[in-house]
Amino acid sequence: MSPLTRPSPLVADPHGSRPVHLVPLGGYHAWLEAQPASRRAWLESTGFKAEAGRLALLPGPDGAVAAALLLTAEPATLWDAAAAPAALPGGLWRLDDHTGALDPAEAALGWALACYRFERYRKPGEPPPRLAVPDAAARARAELVAGAIALARDLVNTPANELGPAELESVAAALALEAGAGFSSVVGEALVEQNWPLVHAVGAASPRPPRLIELVWGEPDAPKVTLVGKGVCFDTGGLDIKPSSAMLLMKKDMAGAALMLGLTRAITGLGLPVRLRVLIPAVENAIGGRAFRPGDVLRSRKGLTVEIGNTDAEGRLILADALAEADREAPDLLLDAATLTGAARVALGPELPALFTPDDELARDLLAAGERTAEPLWRLPLHAPYRRYLESKVADVNNAGQKSFAGAITAALFLREFVATTRAWAHLDVFGWNDESRPGRPKGGEATALRPLLALIERRFAR
Repeated sequence: MSPLTRPSPLVADPHGSRPVHLVPLGGYHAWLEAQPASRRAWLESTGFKAEAGRLALLPGPDGAVAAALLLTAEPATLWDAAAAPAALPGGLWRLDDHTGALDPAEAALGWALACYRFERYRKPGEPPPRLAVPDAAARARAELVAGAIALARDLVNTPANELGPAELESVAAALALEAGAGFSSVVGEALVEQNWPLVHAVGAASPRPPRLIELVWGEPDAPKVTLVGKGVCFDTGGLDIKPSSAMLLMKKDMAGAALMLGLTRAITGLGLPVRLRVLIPAVENAIGGRAFRPGDVLRSRKGLTVEIGNTDAEGRLILADALAEADREAPDLLLDAATLTGAARVALGPELPALFTPDDELARDLLAAGERTAEPLWRLPLHAPYRRYLESKVADVNNAGQKSFAGAITAALFLREFVATTRAWAHLDVFGWNDESRPGRPKGGEATALRPLLALIERRFAR
């Protein structure tokens, strides 16, 4: 099976399906009063509690499960629909949304995301319940976005022994082939020859050569949208080695790249009217005789020199080269994403991506997209006075803050050094991982903020 292919739990034909009644919490008592006495008695006798997200199985005359009731929040979101599959027996279901609380495509997407499983290394479980979605357009959109998110989740969940820079490149190449996009990569020593020095330096110690992966898609005269994703396929910390406990999840240090590849699949699948460029620096930050060292001074693609204050601050280095190249053509929108700092997680926890941008209009649009998609982001400041924490006595900039304060901000300020001409630039510091299961978001790899970014691009360029 192609790495881009997954079976869908969504089907067209509702024949033989059982209903899941979607009822807003505030309308529950009115709904209950309209039900047969036997159904009211059943819900009362089973101790059903009227709370958003609660699901009750409803028996038919023969005692078998004939329907279900799902109470939704107000306003309802796709995560309400996502609560259903885990609580339902297998088979075919349909959503009866008499109040029109949920957009059919969003409801179907919530269901599909809840059915995601990563079973590459274990015996598959029972198939999830299927959902009948007769609306062809809603079903197609839900399947496309769910497939894009599943691609990113699969990449993050795959362990580093089977997903290094070369394997990440092969998935990107398959995506380019599917979309009809231009594809290229610069590998190993060619990075030095073609002026990607920071990407080369970070990946030089690994036996798996580093690379710069590029996809280009769309009409040349369309608005330019450039995506940059951090692709550190495993991060030991380099010579500033991480403790073992901090390495346990470092297979997910390429979640920024996974997010941008998933977003690419959604953009190309929807045929959005943009000229899309995707830059993925893919490396393994390993330990070896060719490892870069604390105190080294490296020259970047932009020409700025960087003193290495910490080899575990490697993600911003590879992003710096990619952002400098992206900024060279001043795209209409430049977005980068990275699992960049623990400081962002300390500040905002695992669920809220940290958003940095000097563009207030872009910030407003991204925050609004997060609210519309029920995946909020939180803006943190690019506080210019903290740039002094990155000062170096021997180079233009240090890659690590000289104080323990404001780690996410100083990392974003470092990146800003390499974005000089693009006004609409945003940097997302993401976790890329669900540390616990919630409806539609199983524990494991996540395409953090994919839907808000897609919503932003659609609203800006697909009017």
